[in-house]
Amino acid sequence: MENTDQIQAFAYRVLEISALLFVFLLGIGLLVLVYLYLADVNQTAQAIRRNYPVVGRFRYFFEHLGEFFRQYFFALDREELPFNRAQRNWVYRAAKNIDSTVAFGSTRPLDRPGDVIFLNCLFPTLSEDAVPPSAVTIGEGYARNPYTTDSLFNISGMSFGAISAPAVRALSNGAAKAGIWMNTGEGGLSSYHLEGGCDLVFQIGTARYGVRTPNGELSEARLRELADLEQVRMFEIKMSQGAKPGKGGILPGGKITPEIATIRGISQGQDSISPNGHPDIRNIGDLLDRITWIREVTGKPVGFKTVVGNIGWLEEMCETIHARGLQFAPDFITIDSADGGTGAAPQSLMDYMGQPIRRSLPLVVDTLTAYGLRPRIRIIASGKLVNPSEVAWALCMGADFVVSARAFMFALGCIQALQCNKNTCPTGITTHNPDLQRGLDPANKATRVYNLARNISYEVGVLAHSCGVRQPRELQRHHALLINELGIPMPIDQVFPAPQARPEYAIATDRAGAAS
Repeated sequence: MENTDQIQAFAYRVLEISALLFVFLLGIGLLVLVYLYLADVNQTAQAIRRNYPVVGRFRYFFEHLGEFFRQYFFALDREELPFNRAQRNWVYRAAKNIDSTVAFGSTRPLDRPGDVIFLNCLFPTLSEDAVPPSAVTIGEGYARNPYTTDSLFNISGMSFGAISAPAVRALSNGAAKAGIWMNTGEGGLSSYHLEGGCDLVFQIGTARYGVRTPNGELSEARLRELADLEQVRMFEIKMSQGAKPGKGGILPGGKITPEIATIRGISQGQDSISPNGHPDIRNIGDLLDRITWIREVTGKPVGFKTVVGNIGWLEEMCETIHARGLQFAPDFITIDSADGGTGAAPQSLMDYMGQPIRRSLPLVVDTLTAYGLRPRIRIIASGKLVNPSEVAWALCMGADFVVSARAFMFALGCIQALQCNKNTCPTGITTHNPDLQRGLDPANKATRVYNLARNISYEVGVLAHSCGVRQPRELQRHHALLINELGIPMPIDQVFPAPQARPEYAIATDRAGAAS
């Protein structure tokens, strides 16, 4: 009986404390609401909060949540930007090497202007007649160590700093397994790039990270050191990139660790903003001189990356090359699209500057062809080409290779959270927060990088065989249609007729063809 009374007394005590705690928390809650109310009605920065105190705060909260829920609950499969669900899901499945077939019919409309339709052949190429993609040599006859590869789809520039160490390690190992190259981005060469043993393209940005002297000039000694590394196969001068032509790279100070500062040769903790152009490259002559000098110093092929905007420079470059000699030509040009990606860019540049790859790629290919320089200069297409159809289109238009950064970010697990410019990437790809990096297992993601590269190549081959050619690099413009503004498919070779080399450049064409 005594124990029962004690238990009841204890229970009453617990209820009493719970009630007091509830009243206390309720009082705190009311005080918070009063504080928020007074804060809202007395502030002048936001009209919604001033007119609708407390409740108005939910507007900003829901707006923030919308960034994350939109792609899961509201956006249709083919309407989201920058990449819609259909594009992302194909990459996810290809990277995981799981079934990527679909049923019941396509959800892709066949009357949307600018889209491409491939022309199947009545007698497609049989499996026993198909051959692997042919090898292409860059810099043959002009670089002491030209680069030969049969890869179709390679990893575009992503700097260590913009992406994390586990991400670079996964890309390096996956690229080596797939036999494709990896561009270092403008952030310099790290041990993580070298870890997998893949072929590397060293990118030289406007800040010259990784190849700069103490006063910021281009270091000949450092270039020679890099050229001595067998893995470094080519050098690329970045003139501009898709999402921010005319603006240098931006790396927030919060993402600059001691290791990144050492590799780049910059100060830790301070925003690293590259110049918006190369101080020593102010015209076409300067560009060709710099390319020739780097090729002579390194012995490796050298080219440049750019977004095509104003096109006056293109013909001027071709004329200058013919005046000086083919040895002054770049070994390759990487054409980036205006809808390329980046971790941080002013919206005015990202949305409104530069030409898209759909226009710029045929423009560059046709101009080089007209000047007889197409066999001398290889073309690399970049910018939002993440699915097999887009890669096949680029080959039809005359590209030798396609590179992508965001496709391989999806392979690493990117969910398009749009937080690349912060240190809060939830998948560990673009953050240097160790807690967030834990989710990215380099060994597992390297396999996904390999799977994506292999499946892209395979499916581009499927498209090529359906068109009646033996391998992807035999695709031509007459193998596809381009839907016009009326929704009517038009032959691409009529929309973009391939020009012939001008007679005055026939000798140059013969010389360039023999060299390549």
